[in-house]
Order: sequence, then structure tokens, then C-alpha cells
Amino acid sequence: MGKGYGGIMYDMTIRLQTKGSTCLYEQIYAHIRQEIEEGRLLSGERLPSTRSMAEYLQVSRSTVDYAYEQLLSEGYIESRPCKGYFVCTIEEPLQIAERRVSPGQVSVKAEITEPEILYDFSPHAVDMSLFPYSVWKRITREVVSMENRDMFLQGEPQGDYELRSTIGKYLHSSRGVECAPEQIIIGAGNDYLLLLLEKILGRNHCIAMENPTYRRAYRIFKSCGYRVQTVAMDESGLQVSKLRKTRADLVYVMPSHQFPLGTVMPVGRRAELLGWAVEQKACIIEDDYDSEFRFRGKPIPSLQSADKQGSVIYMGTFSKAIAPAIRVSYMVLPPTLLQAYKENCGFYSCTVSRIDQKVLNEFIAGGYFERYLNRMRKCYRTKHDALLEALRPLQEHFRIAGEHAGLHILLEAKLPVAEQALIQAAREEGVVVYGLKGYEVEESGEARPATILLGFGGLSTEEIGEGIDKICKAWKKLIG
Repeated sequence: MGKGYGGIMYDMTIRLQTKGSTCLYEQIYAHIRQEIEEGRLLSGERLPSTRSMAEYLQVSRSTVDYAYEQLLSEGYIESRPCKGYFVCTIEEPLQIAERRVSPGQVSVKAEITEPEILYDFSPHAVDMSLFPYSVWKRITREVVSMENRDMFLQGEPQGDYELRSTIGKYLHSSRGVECAPEQIIIGAGNDYLLLLLEKILGRNHCIAMENPTYRRAYRIFKSCGYRVQTVAMDESGLQVSKLRKTRADLVYVMPSHQFPLGTVMPVGRRAELLGWAVEQKACIIEDDYDSEFRFRGKPIPSLQSADKQGSVIYMGTFSKAIAPAIRVSYMVLPPTLLQAYKENCGFYSCTVSRIDQKVLNEFIAGGYFERYLNRMRKCYRTKHDALLEALRPLQEHFRIAGEHAGLHILLEAKLPVAEQALIQAAREEGVVVYGLKGYEVEESGEARPATILLGFGGLSTEEIGEGIDKICKAWKKLIG
């Protein structure tokens, strides 16, 4: 892939290995990090966008996003609003220093070997070992073999009515969402739906977001030309009192399980937020990305279920509940925005194949999704409990937060220690963990304790125990 530096274009070739245990995003991350460390990517140089990198490598955009997020959290690159990603200023790479040694000097070459990645506690990973591949294959075969020529024709822009009706029933029974099929729009991932939402709402908006938050949504809103203002959070989530001091007429929130802090917004704060929306004639974008996984107590109702004024735009996805590759998300528009959708976006084609829509519909309507979801809840609950048990030796120095829901927890250091030092110490033991600073979109100005995200979805219970043992070993050396 060509990149510009000083007016010169040169290639950054990444040869991805599809066979083996190393994930694709880890290969991308390792390659770019090596390019930076060896001086081939210099300070201030711009990286390709995630979209162009994904197209070039023929991988999903989320794969490149994961790689860039890890580079961001480790301080190799930085994100500049509306401009892209740039290489950070770091100490002079060893290889360049060696090349500058004069002929009369002795050059000592130190061999730096990165430890092999043994355990990756990614908060984005899911477990696919229990996925009913045979059922999905059978449904796909039956759908394709149907003598239904209409299935191979272009469908409705919002997605097939049958699937929208099925999703509406599922959302009502599981999340309390009140909607008709006519309010639901189906798209290939939340990225597309957020871009579509900009076409519905228009560009001249100021949107408020929690901080830290889902960085991808932040980047999309910035790319849409929205003015983004971050609002401080407390133990109940986004502070509406501080939201009132902004000029926002949109707000993006995750009230049922905020990412990455894991905060659940209580009913009082929800009512306050809905009241703000009515007063300001504003819209609330509710991202309900992983509401299916709650390990204690009853499921948290959606914010949309309490909305009586049509202020909430509800969004969800099947990427975590079924599989990342499904790439089927949905957006529920309040009735007040349906006309704007038809006028501004009614001519856009649905971005999900009709065959994929039919397969998903049969998977949900046939009861397979509910049975699979129940199995995954038990699976993730076991992993969640195994992680909490393995973390007992660290409770003297760390506070556990964000547990009992979702696929990650947080560890907050009780002692003064640098977040990056914790990440690096774990990495030296072959364990990848993620810092909370990697999800901050602006400097909060608050003195947060060093906080580490530990995802458990993609690891077995044995791997969780072994990985935490190594983390305990690494961090005990660091904090004594």
C-alpha cells in the first residue's frame, strides 16, 4: 500500500498468514509496530485510513480497527480529529542509531525479541466453539434450494419485511422495545446505520458522547461533520446536569451496559435524560450492543421502552450474540423520523443480502437463536466467574468494576502506577491487555486511576486461569 512521506510514495506490504494461531489483527498490529520501531515509519507520518487498509488487505474493517486501537493504547500512533492516524514521537529506534555509528566506533547490536502472544484478553473477542454450524449450514442449503425467484431480486430498502417483523417481536420480548416493522431498518453493521442516520438527521448537529466511549462511533460522527462534545460520567452514567450545559441536540449513549466502563444507567437517570430530550427537542441514540449477556439479576430494559415522546433511536446488532461475520444490525426509528427517512434515504438499497436475511430470519423464528443464546449465556457466565476467581490474588491492589454483564471487566489500580507500565509488564509475559486510555476520545481532565480492560469472551476457562497467573506474576514485580 502506498503512503506519502516528503512527497515520495513507497509500499507497506503486509503479508497476512491465514493459517496458524495468530489473529489477523495481531499480524497487522505487529507489522505496523515493527515498522515504527525500526524507523521505516517516522514520527508524524500519516497511516492509511482503516477503510483503505481493510480494502487493500481484503479483511473486515473491524480487524484493522482492533489493530489500530491496540497501537493507540500502546502509544505508537495517535488519532487527530478529521485528519486520521499519525505515528507518535518515540525514542530513536535502535536500528537507525546503529546506522549512524561512525566507522571508528564499535556498534553493539542488541537483539530485541518480542515475547510470543500466549493470551489475548480482547474485550471484542467472542467464543465461536458452540456455534451451531450444522444448523446454519442446513438452513442456508434449504433457503438457497427454495424455488423462490424473488429471493434473488432486489428487496425492500429497509430490509425484508419478514425479518423486520421477526426482529420486532424479539426486541419486544427481550428488551421491551415498542415498534412496528415499518420502523426497523436493517443494515450491514452499525457503521452503515450511523452513516445512514446522518442522512436522515442532516449534518448541522452537535452530538454529545460519553467519555470514554466506543471510539468507532466517535470517528463516524466526526467524519459526518458533527460537532462532538464529550460529557463527564459518574457511577450512574452520563451526567445530564453537564449535558444541559452543552449545545448538543443529539446524544449517543449505551445505558444498559456502557462501553468500556460497564456502567448501567439507573431508572432515575434515564428519566432525567428522556426529560432533557423532550425539553430540547433532541434525539437520543441508544446503542444496545451486548444486552443479551447479563449474569446477575434480570435483564435491563431498553431506554426506548420508557420513551413515550419518540425521542429515542434504538440500535442493536447480532455481531456479539451470533457471530461477528454475520454483519447484520438494526435501527428502530421513532415515528417522527420515518418521513425524513423516506424522503432522504428511501432510495438506498439494503446492504444485507436477501439470502442472508432469510437465513437469519429462519434461525431466529425457528427457535435456534434463543437456544444458542442460552448456551452462550451459560458459557460466558462460567468464563466470567472463572476470571473473577482467578483475580482474587490481585484484589489487594486492584478494584474490580463492570462485572456481571457483557464480555469484559475492568481492573482499577489502587496504587499509583502507570497504565502503560501494566500493559507492558503483561506483554513481557506474553499476555495482551487493554488500557482504558485507549478508549478516551478527549482528555477528560480527571485523575483516573490506571484501568485495564480484561475481555474473556475469546478465551477458554483454562486459558483465563493461565493468563491471569502470568499477569499476577508480572504485576506483582511491578507494584511490589
